[in-house]
Formats: sequence, structure tokens, C-alpha cells
Amino acid sequence: MKRLWLLPALMIISIVSGANAAHAAYSGAISYEGCSSCGGSVVADGSVMAEGSAVAGGSVIADGSAVAGGSYTVMRTVRETVMEQVQETRTRTRNEVYYEDQVVNRTRMVPETHQKEVQYTVMVPSYETRQRTINYTVNKPVYETREKVINYTVKKPVYETRTKTINYTVNKPVYEQHQRVINYTVKKPVYETRTKTINYTVNKPVYETRQKVTNYTVMVPTYETRTRNINYTVYNTVQEQKVRTENYSVSVPQTYTKTITVKGGHWETQTETVPGPMIRRTVREPGTSYFDAATCRTVYCPGKCRVECVQGCPKTICKKVWVPTCEQKEVTCTKYVSECRTREIPYTVCRRVPECRTKTVEYKVCKMVPECRTKTCNYTVCKMVPECRTKTCEYKVCKMVCENRQKTCNYTTCKMVPECRTKTCNYTVCKMVCEPRTKVCKYTVCKMVPECRTKVCEYKVCKMIPECRTKTVCHTTCRKECYQETIKVKKCRKVCEPYTVTRCVPRVVCKQVPVTVCCPAPACGCADPCADACAPACAPASAGPIRSLLKGILGGNGCGCGNDCGCDAGCDSGCEVAPACGC
Repeated sequence: MKRLWLLPALMIISIVSGANAAHAAYSGAISYEGCSSCGGSVVADGSVMAEGSAVAGGSVIADGSAVAGGSYTVMRTVRETVMEQVQETRTRTRNEVYYEDQVVNRTRMVPETHQKEVQYTVMVPSYETRQRTINYTVNKPVYETREKVINYTVKKPVYETRTKTINYTVNKPVYEQHQRVINYTVKKPVYETRTKTINYTVNKPVYETRQKVTNYTVMVPTYETRTRNINYTVYNTVQEQKVRTENYSVSVPQTYTKTITVKGGHWETQTETVPGPMIRRTVREPGTSYFDAATCRTVYCPGKCRVECVQGCPKTICKKVWVPTCEQKEVTCTKYVSECRTREIPYTVCRRVPECRTKTVEYKVCKMVPECRTKTCNYTVCKMVPECRTKTCEYKVCKMVCENRQKTCNYTTCKMVPECRTKTCNYTVCKMVCEPRTKVCKYTVCKMVPECRTKVCEYKVCKMIPECRTKTVCHTTCRKECYQETIKVKKCRKVCEPYTVTRCVPRVVCKQVPVTVCCPAPACGCADPCADACAPACAPASAGPIRSLLKGILGGNGCGCGNDCGCDAGCDSGCEVAPACGC
């Protein structure tokens, strides 16, 4: 019973695996189902064989079948889409600018020049040369050299060191605190609100609505429907099943042990002395005192203040310090090792087959037609009308009122107490000792001797004589003159112009392509299955795992036969019948 229920399942598995194996063996290039009419002429090594015979490995078989393991060439019809360039003439509308001559009346100012005579008076200078005699005195220098003896005294310094005792008095300051009351006056502001009337003029706008008629041109679109045929190509998808072998990697976990170094540690408390901060303090220098004659008392002037930096007291702080340590530890790790494996994946290949189609498309053509229109525009005119107004303004007046106040001031009085002191000083005395000397000096004496001289000077005298003259003056006047001028007026018009467009049109072309087809070895199509020549061809079919399993279940060769070689002649499995491909 166990063998009977396993029989249907094993047969289904054998059919599926056999179909997949055949499909994978020949890569899906040839199908052997229903190919009894392999048809047509077959090209092999450049020659055409009649009645469907083919050349396989250089030999021809009489019944038209190919030798197992050979190849033959078949002419296959292939449809290919070719793009052809077609020129097409179209029309487009463009705006063209042209100029027209127009005569315009204009006015210009023409200058005219006139002449007139003007009389004027000119003062003409008249020069006259005169002479006069001048008497003058000149001092002439007369030089004389003289000598004199000069007696003079030179003082020479003589130095002598002496000692003396000096008694001096030093004033020591004695400070005393006092208080006094100071009366002072403060002025407080008192505000008073007043009112005044202001007359001012405001311009009020008065609006007036007016109308004007405007003529304008509008381009109205006019649509026209047209039809054209468009050739286009549609690609149909054809699916084809294939199988490919894929190598892939699998990560397999693997456990191992290793020793690592772990960083650890602990905190330790340390004591550290930190110097104190720098403190800035203000120190006043000793003052000086002097006698004020106006108040008949000694006045003390305090000394200057200076800022000095002083080091503060040191302090002790506690801080935590991390002490690192290293330890050895064994750790169990897992690593992944790549392992290569193989699998078969069925996939579908899609091919695009082009198909030519034609469709009719309607499109619209738009033309712009000018249309004259009139519109009435309302506009507003604004006039400003003056209007007198009055407003009352409030303003504040501030008066300062005196108020008596008192304050108590603390002040310090310094008295200078005299103190007698003594000191000994060494000093140097210089005495100047006179020494008489004599020298002879030469000097020059200059005497000025007067001398009388005479000279004659010429000079010019200018007199202005009036003279009457006449000159011609030109003055320009402008007169108005009318003239005509031809100008170019710019205008626009629509022009239709043809142009050529080149477009690509797809066209399907059929052509014969030679295809080489491999002829596989049949699985169980030998004339004598038990012959030695057919043993290699029949061996893969009988050596499969599924056939071995069926052979173990059913006995024999898996076909239900009692013999051990393929399919016996006396078996009803149909082994003597030709294979399904018709070869």
C-alpha cells in the first residue's frame, strides 16, 4: 500500500523534472513538440538540401534527419522598423513691419541778421616827454685802521669743602572729624496749562466725474478644424521563459574565542594648594600742607591715590583624579564565513515586436482677425477748494519756584604739628680769584664824507583826449516759417510664408536572417536501444535519480518492463516509436 500511494506523486515529479531538464539542456532555443513539419529548405555549408534534409557535421542522412550533436542553418524572417525622412511644406504667419511716407506740416524759427551804425566816444591817451634836474648828496665811506691795548681780568674758580648743621622743622598731619549744616536752595518746576486758538486753512478736494470715448482694435481669434493622418509604431511584448544558473554566497556563523585588553580604573582624591587671587587695592600717598595768607591758616592737600595689586591668601582644594588600569579578558566572538552555493532561477525574457498603425487626428488652426471697438472711459478730476478752520491748542508753561533745604556734611580737618629735626650737610664753596691780563686789538674806523651830485631825469605826462567813433553792430531777429516734412510711419501687417519641415516616418521592412540551430542528441530515440552506439545516448535517461526510484518501486527499468536496457521491443511503453520532434 505504501508503494501504491507514492506512485502518482513520483510520476508527477518525473514529468516536471524531465520537461525542465530538456528545456534547460537546450536553453529554450528549440522546441521538439509538433515539429514534424520542420519545413522549408535548410541551408548548410552554403548548399540547399531538398525534401528537408540537412548537413550535420559534414554528413547528410537520407531520411532528412540531422546527426545528433550537429547544427544547421535556417533562414528566419525578421521585421525591422526603419525611419525615413519625409519633407513637408507648411505655412506660418509672422508679423512684418513696413514704413509708409507721410507729409507733416511743421513750423520753425528762421534767424535774420540786421546791421546798424552806432556812435560812441573813446578817450585816446596823449603822451608828452619832459625833463627836470635833481640835486642830491651821496655819503662816501672812508676807512681808517687803528690799534688799542685792552686790560682785562679773568676769574679762576677755587673750590673748598665745608660742613654745616641744619635745623629744620617737619609738619606732621593730625586729623580731626567735624560736622556742619549747609543751607541750599533748590528750584522746583511748577507747570501751568494755558489755551490758545489757531486759525488755519485746509484744502478740501472736490471730485468731478468726466467721460471720454476711446477707439481701439481687438484681435478676435477664428478657429478652423482640419484633419491629418499620423503613422505610428506600437511595440507588442512577447514573453519567453528561460532558466539561468546563479552563484550566491551564504554567511555561515562560526564561533571562536579571543583575549582582549579592557581599560579600567578608579578615582583617587588628591589635595592641592592653589595660590590666592590678585587683589587690587587703592592706597593714598602722604599729602602736603601750605600756609594760606588769605585765610591765615594752614591748608592740607591730600596725596594722590594709586592702585596696587596684592597676592591673596592661598587655599587648599581637593580634586578627583582618574587612575587608569588594564585587564586581560577572554571573549567569545562569532564571525560569519561566506560559503558559495548554486541555484537555478527561471526567468522570463520579453521581446518588443514593432507594429505599424495609422490614426486620424483633428487639429484646430487659429487666425487672428482685427475688430474695431469703442469704449467710454470715466475719469475723475480733482480740484482743491480752500476752507478756513479753527482749533484750540493747550500748552504748558513752566515756572521755577525756589525751595530752601538743609543737609549735614561730615568733613575732616587736618592740623600740621611742627617737629624739629637736625641734619649735617657737606657742601662745596667756590671762590673766584681774579687774575689781570692784557691784549692788543686792531679795529677799523669808517667815516662817511658827503659829496654833492646832479642828474637829469626824463618823465612822461599822459593826457586823455576824447575822440568820437562810429561802428556797425549786427543784431539777430527770429521769424516764423512754415514747411512740410516727409516722415516714415511704422506699421505692422501679417504675412503668411511657407517653410519646409523634415520629419521621420517609421516603415516596417521584412528581411531574411540566417539562424544557426544546434541539433541535440535524442534521449531515447535510437533504432536499437540496446546497441553499443546508442548506449551513451540512453545512459542519461536511465541513470536519473527518479528513474532509479521508479525502477526500485516497479521493478525493471522504470517503464514497467522486465528488461534492464531502456525500453524493450516487447514493452508497451512506446519506446520503438520515433521521438516527438520527428527527427
